[in-house]
Amino acid sequence: MNGLTGTGSLVRLALRRDRFLLPAWMLLFAGMAGLSATATIDLYPDLDSRVQAAAAVNGTPALVAMYGRVWDPTSLGAVSLIKMSGLGAALLAVLAFMLVVRHSRAEEEAGRLELLGAGAQGRLAAPAAALTVSVGAMLVVGLTTALALSAAGLPAAGSWAFGAAWAATGSAFAAVGVLCAQLSTSARAANGLAAVTLAATYLVRAAGDVTGPGGAGWLSWLSPVGWGQQVRPFAGDRWAVLVAPVLFAGVVAAGALVLASRRDLGAGLLPDRPGPAHGARWLGTPLGLAWRLQRGGLLAWLSGVAVLGLVVGDIATQVGTFFTSDAARQLLTQLGGRAGVTDAFLALELAFTGIVVSAYGIQAALRLHAEESSLRAEPVLATGVPRLAWAGAHVLVAVLGSTAMLATAGLAAGVGYAAQTGDAGQVPRVLGAALVQLPAAWVLTGVVVALFGLAPRLVTLAWGALVVVLLVGELGPLFRAPGWVLDLSPFTHLPHLPGGQLSAAPLLWLTVVAVALAVAGFAGLRRRDVG
Repeated sequence: MNGLTGTGSLVRLALRRDRFLLPAWMLLFAGMAGLSATATIDLYPDLDSRVQAAAAVNGTPALVAMYGRVWDPTSLGAVSLIKMSGLGAALLAVLAFMLVVRHSRAEEEAGRLELLGAGAQGRLAAPAAALTVSVGAMLVVGLTTALALSAAGLPAAGSWAFGAAWAATGSAFAAVGVLCAQLSTSARAANGLAAVTLAATYLVRAAGDVTGPGGAGWLSWLSPVGWGQQVRPFAGDRWAVLVAPVLFAGVVAAGALVLASRRDLGAGLLPDRPGPAHGARWLGTPLGLAWRLQRGGLLAWLSGVAVLGLVVGDIATQVGTFFTSDAARQLLTQLGGRAGVTDAFLALELAFTGIVVSAYGIQAALRLHAEESSLRAEPVLATGVPRLAWAGAHVLVAVLGSTAMLATAGLAAGVGYAAQTGDAGQVPRVLGAALVQLPAAWVLTGVVVALFGLAPRLVTLAWGALVVVLLVGELGPLFRAPGWVLDLSPFTHLPHLPGGQLSAAPLLWLTVVAVALAVAGFAGLRRRDVG
């Protein structure tokens, strides 16, 4: 038996476990790229409109930092996929490393790998299988994305270059994920290390793109995200650049496998920091413990949405220059509101921020499932802590955390917008528009609680609900989907603010739905076995 014995069996097991969620996420990424291209063909029907939009993007440092540069202003593909090439690749990288950690360090932390390792399984089988599944998923995403872009009417050569760039970037961060899984002792820490790596490389890429070739543009070549963009799909199709992310992925993955062969099962190469000998008194309460377990993740999310809000507010006053055709203005107004292009843009971006915050609410509420499956819930409940108090503490952190995140994003966007317009009255207006998203975000948190209490084996399907919300909310209006399809997303029922008419009824009903889901979940938790 060698170190890779049993890799094939673990690959099949991982695919069996993710047979629903993984295809959904792959379809989402490929679909968003293809449909984005389809929609943009109508937004920029002529050369002049594309050149003006590209000039507006390249002339706005905040947009260049967030998305990257448009390398060919005359290219429809380069203009239409500016968001997908940078930010989309980063989101794909998150899927890549989380997938690796899920099937390696998370399984090891839960003790399941130790049981599997008692059979015919080599030491390197688990990381090799996780890497194989993740890289395979990235290749499938790249393939389907290329086909979707070609079907949308974009040149085939650029479509394949774009798909390859996405696949290479995702594979690079799959390798980062397997390396981080060897360094830490928990899946949460491994994902945190990989996320910090992604954020650092994205910032390096942003700094290089903002300064441009005449400044520190070489910084873009230090980032895997930058490598993907330097392929320049639809603007030269520089296939040779793909050597960099492929070589990076190979070296990092090989190093991770060497480390995996030399460490003990369950251990990490980075030492755990010992805590104080005596815990604070507030840790003796369910809410105190929940806050201690989740505060790191919440602070990271808060920082991210604050940056997102500042960027949105900063570019809101310039959004009119991006949409030069009447069709572009009409579509943006249709998606985001009815009181002008700027208000429509703010409403659209704040709605997207609400969906992002929903992802935090799902993640925070899923901590209940993680605590139960890792057998950490039983010692807490054995001390006499009521089930509902234990579960309610984590749900309260998820709810209050979502509230804090939307408030932070709205405040940051309002400050950024007010700084550009000189109108301080915009701050409470934009803040209120952000807080309107809260009831819809709470509904998705309630879905997690309901599944956790009533059907704990299906609790991870809450991520599937988020995928449905993304598809319906972002793409439904573009294809004039039927009303019942749009109604599947709780965000469809929210008033479009700023610029729209505020109505309390949908906010109240969504809150009632969220509470009802939570109550149903708590009732189920009281009756079922824990563990």
